[in-house]
Amino acid sequence: MLKKFQNHINQNLPFLKESKLLLAVSGGMDSMVLLHLCKSAGFQIAVVHCNFQLRGEESDEDEIFVKNMCNDLRVFFYVTRFETESYAEQQKLSIQVVARQLRYDYFHTVLINNDYDYVLTAHHLNDSMETFLINFTRGTGLEGLTGIPEQNEKVVRAMLPFSKIDIEQYALQNNISWRDDSSNETDKYQRNKYRHKVIPILQEQNSNLFQSFQNTLDYLKQAQSMVEDASDMVYSIVVEEEETIKINLSKLLTFKNHKAYLYQWLYKYGFTAWNDIYHLVHGQSGKQVLCKHYILLKDRTHLILFPKHREEQMAHFWINKEQLEVKFPIKLSLCKADNISNVNRNTIFADEEKLQFPLQIRKWQEGDVFFPFGMEGSKKLSKYFKDEKFSILDKVNTWLLCSNNKIVWIIGNRQDSRFKITEETTKILKINYTN
Repeated sequence: MLKKFQNHINQNLPFLKESKLLLAVSGGMDSMVLLHLCKSAGFQIAVVHCNFQLRGEESDEDEIFVKNMCNDLRVFFYVTRFETESYAEQQKLSIQVVARQLRYDYFHTVLINNDYDYVLTAHHLNDSMETFLINFTRGTGLEGLTGIPEQNEKVVRAMLPFSKIDIEQYALQNNISWRDDSSNETDKYQRNKYRHKVIPILQEQNSNLFQSFQNTLDYLKQAQSMVEDASDMVYSIVVEEEETIKINLSKLLTFKNHKAYLYQWLYKYGFTAWNDIYHLVHGQSGKQVLCKHYILLKDRTHLILFPKHREEQMAHFWINKEQLEVKFPIKLSLCKADNISNVNRNTIFADEEKLQFPLQIRKWQEGDVFFPFGMEGSKKLSKYFKDEKFSILDKVNTWLLCSNNKIVWIIGNRQDSRFKITEETTKILKINYTN
């Protein structure tokens, strides 16, 4: 196995040979074999261990075991302890989810603070099959059927081509010691149910199950690569990237498999309500689908993807009387003027004596009314937006300049006539907006 491991590194992960590596070692057979392989291959290594304190003395003995092994091998050792159960209770998350989060956060902290290049974990082919079965059962796209990825940024899984049987044979042949985790024996956890009940039945049907599975993974990864190539090509035709991502619906619908392309483009943003997204294509303007951090909005001719408002975007911002410049949330300049010149959508002239400071910058609200410059009477902002054919995204991005909560200016669009310059005006304030 050592020779196969070295060949795998040479062919697929050659950058590891000259890198400083941090090995995630629990003390179990898989991670102890990873330690032995990397040490035998002459890699630059250190070990990181997490004690989740979930199994009492057993967890502490695992920590001592790994520490002693590192001392014997003269390998630098990092360790931390977590109050996993209390943290899971506070966060209202499962033990498994919390442990994974704590583990990888600690790995990355050690990696960054100590100038290591990569973290290596001991995931193997059996783990990949379990992940395949879990995703298959839940329902997934093609990427969910390609097993565990060999690399996620700084995390590398160098033992994925090897089965549990390969690892056990190597451990026995090389007299490698390890500790068994009692939690792996219970069927309390979903992954263990697949490991103990489903996979043995599959092996009864196919004695070469893992070789067959590895071949299937290779085919699926090739298919996924083809999908990504096609997705990138269609993306360049259909999607416009400006300040937001805009999916041109008329172009999108020329492709028979438009749902597949939407999935490929949007799943990475955290969307999961796929039927809602597919219905959005033919839905009414203004309909939207939300995920944790993004909004997908149906406009007249496009689907528009943009981040949810930050809290500060929903706040009110103030301009003091002596203030000459605003940098956030938008850029404004204010100065006194002797006369009116170069009036345009981005520049207004207001009667300073009609303004009550501090002025306010805010987003529009339902029910807002203003008195459009050049017109008689008032108009609801919602009606103005409709008449001017504002897209929903235009409305989202619109800011108002207000005085005592009266609209002075729909910034970059229309001034309110209540603050216009008249023959009686003695003090003129020039306000300029910079995109």
